[in-house]
Amino acid sequence: MLPANLARRAAATPLLALLLVLANTAAAMTTTAAAAPTQNPAPAAQEQRQHTLTGAFRMHPKFHSNFLPTDRDVIVYLPPGYDDPKNAQRRYPVLYLHDGQNVFDGATSFIPGPNGEWRADENAEKLIRAGLIEPLILVGVYNAGVERVNEYTLSRDARRGVGGQAALYGRLLAEELKPFIDRAYRTKSDALNTGLCGSSLGGLATLSIGLDHPNVFGKLAVVSPSVWWDNLAIVRRVRAVTTQPPVRIWLDMGTKETKGTDGIDHARLLRKALVAKGWIEGADLKYVEAEGAEHNEQAWAARIGPILTFLFPKK
Repeated sequence: MLPANLARRAAATPLLALLLVLANTAAAMTTTAAAAPTQNPAPAAQEQRQHTLTGAFRMHPKFHSNFLPTDRDVIVYLPPGYDDPKNAQRRYPVLYLHDGQNVFDGATSFIPGPNGEWRADENAEKLIRAGLIEPLILVGVYNAGVERVNEYTLSRDARRGVGGQAALYGRLLAEELKPFIDRAYRTKSDALNTGLCGSSLGGLATLSIGLDHPNVFGKLAVVSPSVWWDNLAIVRRVRAVTTQPPVRIWLDMGTKETKGTDGIDHARLLRKALVAKGWIEGADLKYVEAEGAEHNEQAWAARIGPILTFLFPKK
């Protein structure tokens, strides 16, 4: 496993990113929650690591795809009242999150403990109970370990010799996982009520897949995206858009995610490309520069509340 200080910066820093891939989620996947599909993960499955789950969860181990060879676990957070008989006819919007082992539980996160996860469940519970966001379902999609870089990138980086399977991963989400979730849970299945969220390479994947499937994912949280990938391939992808799709986008970057100003400079470049294609800041585009924020789960945990509030405000 890489030291924690490298892990925090790796996906933002090209030279460290591939090192992290070799050590990253293969370790996390060995501690995957191994619960029955209708139960919270069992403590014994996490090798003595303490769970930090809040709320009701369902686990779907080894979800299989016909598009990609690696099976992956899927963990589903259900909002307060989901199982109450009085809500039996109620349907809920859904947010899909990449790197699912890192978004809810310190027992499965790459960096162990409560500071290694996004606290998406705690934030959702608090905001739902306060009436600030719509009650929603959160779907954490575990990454595929050493295949993470390949699956989360829209193009093959010739210099690094990896990447380029985000289109297939997007088909897994849009054509296989989402239909499964819509059958298994009471969802609002239209694009207006379906979002996609990810950080670092996951942010890159979110925007790329969202542009490929705007009829499926109408809300995107592009968090600390690795804009640098393949010489700014995501900027070129945005510039290639011919008609702006009706997609609501959150885009952010911390001011201390890289040693220099590359992270912020790249985020501003991506924002400029989106605005040039018709997105309007303050309307369907929210751009945030998080002062002092680094490239790690603690920083993303601090922003997931505002992200949920922007994408799923209480109606």
